Amino acid sequence: MRRILVTGGAGFIGSNLVRFLQRRYPDVALFNLDALTYAASLENLADLPDPHRHTFLHQDIRDAKAMREIVGDYRIDTIIHLAAESHVDRSIHAPHEFMETNILGTFNLLQAARVRLTSSEEDSASRIHFHHISTDEVYGSLSPEAPPFSEATPYAPNSPYAASKAASDHLVRSFAHTYGLPATITNCSNNYGPRQFPEKLVPLVILNALRGEPIPIYGDGKQVRDWLYVDDHCEAISLVLERGKVGEVYNVGGVNQPTNLEIVELICAELDERFPDAACYPHRSLITRVRDRPGHDRRYAMNIGKIQAELGWSPRHSLKDGLRLTIDWYLANQSWIEAIEARPSYEEWLTLNYRERQEVA
Repeated sequence: MRRILVTGGAGFIGSNLVRFLQRRYPDVALFNLDALTYAASLENLADLPDPHRHTFLHQDIRDAKAMREIVGDYRIDTIIHLAAESHVDRSIHAPHEFMETNILGTFNLLQAARVRLTSSEEDSASRIHFHHISTDEVYGSLSPEAPPFSEATPYAPNSPYAASKAASDHLVRSFAHTYGLPATITNCSNNYGPRQFPEKLVPLVILNALRGEPIPIYGDGKQVRDWLYVDDHCEAISLVLERGKVGEVYNVGGVNQPTNLEIVELICAELDERFPDAACYPHRSLITRVRDRPGHDRRYAMNIGKIQAELGWSPRHSLKDGLRLTIDWYLANQSWIEAIEARPSYEEWLTLNYRERQEVA
């Protein structure tokens, strides 16, 4: 790896990955491609460890010509594909955007990598590696007694978002099999940590609790998820790049299965310890149950045995430690929060998706 292209590198996982890669690979040039849609921000790229080895490219992966030119002109040898529409609720309201970005955009990048692979240029020797970041949601929903998802679990996506990611996974696999494109895939569980757009559960709970505003919980709050601290995810990606087998899929998870309500209560308990004099103490008093999401999957869980055995990866952060670090970051970065929340589209989305949901007993 000498010239890495990260797509979606101004978003939550992408911006944390750019920082991680700069620390881990001091001689690598990083090219960061992002369309700067609602969940991405140049504020996420402030104070990089080494800005001189970082080139930002304001482009959209739906532009096939631009993708071919970038991969070729910058002599990219590694693509880490993170750019995606990723919020299930938004996919319910506007599914076409997910089809265009997650499916067509991935296809455009694969085509660009294929051209680079077959190029006769002297420096393009078949070294290009395409690594695709996907989600546990492609596997569908687990019953309470079912074993965790493995890499052999059949795909059964239940939302437009999950279906679009499943389709992109299949595209990557087909290019590897048909064209010999060196590719790997990781399917990760719910990420949390610094710089996460506050429409997602963890930052939404933190910010609402700090302000004494209602904390919305879908339905009974007993949906089960596997929570992965973002830096642990970044380390897993780097190990797959270094030692992963071409053509393989690796599941990446935090090895925990709390309910959504338990996650919220953990955050509230941590804030109770820090702010015992808050007007809304105890913070769990802010929990408000609202109408559930349509087709809400009940349980996700990840079997990470493969990446543990083959690459020696396990998450370093417990859920409690990761949440504490996440709260620390949001408390210390008020200017970042203000910049995100100043966007008119952010307030409109909160009203549409959370505040207009009918409360339930």
